[in-house]
Amino acid sequence: MSQIKARAEQSRQKKAAFGRDLNLEEFSRQGGAWEYDPDYRQFSPEERSRLLTAGIELTDEDHAGTFLQADQAIVHCQTRQPGVEVLPITEAVKRHDWAKNLLWGLVAVDADKYTAAAELELDNGYFIRALPGAKIAQPVESCLYIRTDRFAQHVHNLVVVEEGASLHIITGCATHPGVRSGLHIGVSEFYVKKGGSLTFTMVHNWGEDVHVRPRTAVRVEAGGTYVSNYILLRPVKSVQMYPTVTLNGEGAVARLQSILIAHPGCELDVGGRVILQAPRTRAEVIARTLAIGGYSMARGHLVGLVPDIKAHLECRGLILGNGVVHAIPELEGRVAGVDMSHEAAVGKIAAEEVEYLMARGLDEDEAVSTIVRGFLNVKIEGLPPALEAEMEQAIQESGKGL
Repeated sequence: MSQIKARAEQSRQKKAAFGRDLNLEEFSRQGGAWEYDPDYRQFSPEERSRLLTAGIELTDEDHAGTFLQADQAIVHCQTRQPGVEVLPITEAVKRHDWAKNLLWGLVAVDADKYTAAAELELDNGYFIRALPGAKIAQPVESCLYIRTDRFAQHVHNLVVVEEGASLHIITGCATHPGVRSGLHIGVSEFYVKKGGSLTFTMVHNWGEDVHVRPRTAVRVEAGGTYVSNYILLRPVKSVQMYPTVTLNGEGAVARLQSILIAHPGCELDVGGRVILQAPRTRAEVIARTLAIGGYSMARGHLVGLVPDIKAHLECRGLILGNGVVHAIPELEGRVAGVDMSHEAAVGKIAAEEVEYLMARGLDEDEAVSTIVRGFLNVKIEGLPPALEAEMEQAIQESGKGL
């Protein structure tokens, strides 16, 4: 009983401390003076391998456009397909007067000290736009990279999918192999206009003592679709993100799905909110969390403001070892005629499941990996083969010795 009480108290203390504000003065604002690199020649084999695990291939082939920012420097920016624009945000607001008016239109500049820091000390960020009616077949690849230890990176990203256009963005966020600590503050605002479609896949591969503070908001107009895929497989010190998607046009659709592994020492506060404020809007939020010694808070919030909306929330956690999963599903219906549901489950691998697979020829590690693989199986389209291989490796490693 004393052991149970001790673990309960440990969990309570973690929750009380979690989300504690960081001291921004502990991080440096002096990044490297990296030069523009049209051919990716400055990246060592070790760096290339590291970036590949975040889905960044360091090639312009098979991409509609590419963007790479290291610390505060724009290292690479190319557009290769008609119908899409890829620019540093500081250049985009000079080229398009209307773009400046969209900044801070969805995220409040005074939301917290992280948004304020992004406004007052902006490094840069990406601007990606799909032109009206453009069907961008190949993905746009973007990378936000911390290359200097203890650096605090401040970015503001703007994505605009014009009427009837479709776009897929793969964003890889990572640190140099030699970087142990740092801070990433990323404000992102996405506008999906009437009949547009945006798939946004974000892969995080940070250092073990790196703190991450994304602040994201999305607006989807009538008939538009927004799909978000978030993948976090490797250790990080803390992540605090809670994107809000507003479906403000009839028939708009949102799907948010995440795959998380909380390693020892990790503190994850990851979730999402969808506000359905137009008839016939649809939303689905799916989270899969594997805790192997870390702490994960998985939150989801669906808000139905008008009749004839349908939404579903699913939070599932699997605990291996001494991990903690805290699932918080919320449904908020403000009128009659909404259809919202949720499922939440936290558990462990049953011994009989492992024994069943071992009886059919698998060893114990293979049996655990097979169960974990099935648990984390959320179908994500368009991932590079190298990233799929990285996911498979992370799953196999998570089950070893447990």
